[in-house]
Amino acid sequence: MESKGRRALAYIAIVLVAVSAALSLSWSMPVKAQAANPPALTGNLEKDVVAIGKWLESHGVTTVKYTVMTGGDPNSVMRLYGLVEAAEDLNDILAKNGVNVKIVVTGEYNPNPGAEYKNFVSKYALGQNGDFFVNSYVYIAPLAEEGRLLNITKWVEVYKSYFSDFYPAIMKAGWYKGQQYGIPQDTEARPLYIRKDVAACMGWNLDDLAKKVEEGKFTWADVFKKAMEAKEKGCADWGLIHRKGSAHPDLIQFIYAFGGKLYDEKTGKLVVDETAIYKWFETEYEFARAGLLPKDMMSWDWATQIHPTVVGESKAKGGTGNTLFFIGGVWHWTEWQTKAYYLDPKTHQKRPLTAKEVEEKFYYTLFPAGEPGDKPVTLSQPFMWMIAANAGKSNPHYNDPAFRKAYQELAFLIVVKASDPLINALHSVMSSHLPVREKAAALLKDPNWVAKLQKLQIPVHPDVLAKIKPIIQKTANQINIQFLANVTYMLNYTHLTPSHPYYPKLAGIFADAIDKVIRGEMTPAQAVNYVVEKVKADPDLSKSTEIVGSIPTGWKLVKTPATTTTTTKTTTTHTTATSTTSGTATTTTTPTSPTATPKAGGKSRAVVIAIIVIVIIIIIAAAYYMARGG
Repeated sequence: MESKGRRALAYIAIVLVAVSAALSLSWSMPVKAQAANPPALTGNLEKDVVAIGKWLESHGVTTVKYTVMTGGDPNSVMRLYGLVEAAEDLNDILAKNGVNVKIVVTGEYNPNPGAEYKNFVSKYALGQNGDFFVNSYVYIAPLAEEGRLLNITKWVEVYKSYFSDFYPAIMKAGWYKGQQYGIPQDTEARPLYIRKDVAACMGWNLDDLAKKVEEGKFTWADVFKKAMEAKEKGCADWGLIHRKGSAHPDLIQFIYAFGGKLYDEKTGKLVVDETAIYKWFETEYEFARAGLLPKDMMSWDWATQIHPTVVGESKAKGGTGNTLFFIGGVWHWTEWQTKAYYLDPKTHQKRPLTAKEVEEKFYYTLFPAGEPGDKPVTLSQPFMWMIAANAGKSNPHYNDPAFRKAYQELAFLIVVKASDPLINALHSVMSSHLPVREKAAALLKDPNWVAKLQKLQIPVHPDVLAKIKPIIQKTANQINIQFLANVTYMLNYTHLTPSHPYYPKLAGIFADAIDKVIRGEMTPAQAVNYVVEKVKADPDLSKSTEIVGSIPTGWKLVKTPATTTTTTKTTTTHTTATSTTSGTATTTTTPTSPTATPKAGGKSRAVVIAIIVIVIIIIIAAAYYMARGG
């Protein structure tokens, strides 16, 4: 019996030695520890780039790679090369400070931005998407909702002094649910163009018109009166020409010009403002009934009817027709110089206009206020720099939260640099888009900068300059640059259409309704009721739209003693549904949180410990069995 006891104690001793050895082995196994967090951003670009670069270098990373997905017209390639140039600028900073880290940015450019959005979404599921996505602000809502965009709110706040000269309305386009997901890359405005030659024929001096419009002293009633005068005097075939097909976004300006809105930020719902919509419909109804606006305007062809009439000579002079007013966009200024819309009365051949001819033909103002007391407006649809939520994914140790944070911070700093006034002004000149910040607009107004640009004496890296040189040589025209500089002030008055998944449906209903109004198939009041009925009948719109205001009694655009009546407004709000949901059609997916990533080596250690516990149990059982004499 004593021998058995000694034997048991011996086996227990063996067990303890084995356990001690196993635990020692377990804890001494090589396990990669999580890296300490990289330096936090300070708002000083050079300091931050150097700090992150040194941190990466100290952890063995010497190359950081990013890709870009973007697209657009052939002249808008700075959406890609702006990021490439920014990366090279940061590389210069790193090299100057002795940091052995290089940033490499490559990408793809799709002529169809809408197709590129679909491409980004499909590739994201496979982890093959671009680290940067440069596209319309309308995609921020669905991408942010689905967790595919990086929330940059805290970093934008750190760099708020850098972004202080961005036009506020354009900067706001990067918001979604109170958070920042994008930085403006470019934008545009939609002026009201006036033919100078038609005005001269009428004896109308346009010198101070832009100021009167800006001050709200020239409203749509005045536009109507001048259009009528132009036609009555035989100076124009039409008083007003505008877009065809869709009411979005050009004609939507009427709603804003009459003090209405399309979206309620507090509720996240679309808005049907009966009062403003009625005034829009009534305005176009009166233009069409007076023969100033074609009744089939919404079905006119851009290339064979709209533009030839906008730039052409009157039919009485053998031309394709003309107009006094045109609701257009800033891009039309250069489009008229590149496409053969103009029928030359001397050669009887169609050709583009020269820059000088466009300047001589067109005056431009903000979209006038609806009526006294309202404000002039314009409308923009900016492109944005966006950073994917998985930015930096192709770089070393990305699954380590500290490395992931460093790559994302560096991506943000590339966007900061890509927003440089020089890069933004270059893109503006090349693409005929407006700059998004005042410092870039100032460059367009600087004759010295323009002169250097025309001589290609600009501080851009050789590889990038080689890519954009042909476009600069084609577009760096003094007249066109001056035009862009002159219209940039309009961004202080700009509006955005709602970044809402069901807004396209609402815009389609507006287009259908205004077409019926212009053709005379519906009165303005009938058309407003038609819009309301269509919204209520649509399952998606009915739960995500508020109907406010009411049709004003007897309102007319031009008041005369015979037609003047009191306009009645109401503050009553009709909500089509009691649901508090936003009606979003997108499926929400929760991105993997960086903080939820397991620590490196944690899984393997757990397996080792489990094996050790099993071994201990087996040894104890064996010792007990032998102690019993088994």
